[in-house]
Amino acid sequence: MKQIISGENIVKSYGMGDEKRNVLDGVTAEINEGEFVVVMGPSGSGKSTLLFALSGMDRVDSGKVSFDGKDLSAYQENELADLRRTQMGFVFQQPTMLHNLNILDNIILPSMRDSRKSVSKITEKAIGLMKKMGIAELAKRDITQVSGGQLQRAGICRALMANPKIIFGDEPTGALNSKAAEEVMDILVEINADGTAVLLVTHDAKIAARAERILFICDGKIVSEMLLGKSKSTDIEDRAEKVVAKMQEIGI
Repeated sequence: MKQIISGENIVKSYGMGDEKRNVLDGVTAEINEGEFVVVMGPSGSGKSTLLFALSGMDRVDSGKVSFDGKDLSAYQENELADLRRTQMGFVFQQPTMLHNLNILDNIILPSMRDSRKSVSKITEKAIGLMKKMGIAELAKRDITQVSGGQLQRAGICRALMANPKIIFGDEPTGALNSKAAEEVMDILVEINADGTAVLLVTHDAKIAARAERILFICDGKIVSEMLLGKSKSTDIEDRAEKVVAKMQEIGI
């Protein structure tokens, strides 16, 4: 299986002098095309920093991060921004939306930079995604007029506008109730089944149980890995119990 992203001996430090510490301390990780991977670890373990490093959102101090075989350090900042916009999608715990735009306009805004596509084609794509996500009727609403789960679905629509090769999610269900979280995860699993890779950061064993593979990180190092295979809606509880048992085994 072809690797889409690889990180080799990544080091990322914060602070100065005696307060300097390695948030990532020689991490090596890879994501294959069409794979669903979760990163788990305690607060401050470096899981979000790893996601930012692998996506090129944050430059590493040493080591190498590659996307589709090309070293991200070879990209200029504007090239990295274009790469993230056209080949990667991002879903965060709190979707970053502009208050002066409605839901539809927030979804299409990043795509408006692509001069190769007409506004009508971009809008058509957005409306199609909103229908798929079950929020088409919310297109003209302000972002304050929808629920957290609906806003997160809009964020997923925005992330999918460029048909990315991979979706990055940093605690995308962290601010949602259990029902909304489950619905968002169902959507991400469906997106993955269509061939888009997913890399998710979470602290929730039930969320992690939806992944094929889990990377456990602690004190800036990958301390263990767990292979789960493709999930089914009927086996989530059993898989979650296995994840919890693994966390207890490795002490995180």
